[in-house]
Amino acid sequence: QVQLVESGGGLVPAGGSLRLSCAASGRIRNINNMSWYRQTPGPRRLVALITSAGTTNYADSVKGRSTISRDNAKNTVYLQMNSLKPEDTAVYYCNAVIDGRLYWGQGTQVTVSS
Repeated sequence: QVQLVESGGGLVPAGGSLRLSCAASGRIRNINNMSWYRQTPGPRRLVALITSAGTTNYADSVKGRSTISRDNAKNTVYLQMNSLKPEDTAVYYCNAVIDGRLYWGQGTQVTVSS
């Protein structure tokens, strides 16, 4: 059974930083794209994506303030977020394409106070 488990969320003042982690576990042969999404009331929206080759893509709303990275040896993807704003408040979800299937984590709450 493959699982994704996020960590690193919490309450942070505006201007602060957080680093989210998402670790994949279980019987895994290959991980392709890994991504972070966020959700306020409404649909989940892509925050950042990283391919297996390390190519990255960011939503305009976080570009220049966030960095996605991955450690393939640990099957883990990270999202470093700096200069946080109240509008970054959301539940953050990671997903990953593992052996051809898409998996989601359970989400971690990020709250940015003004």
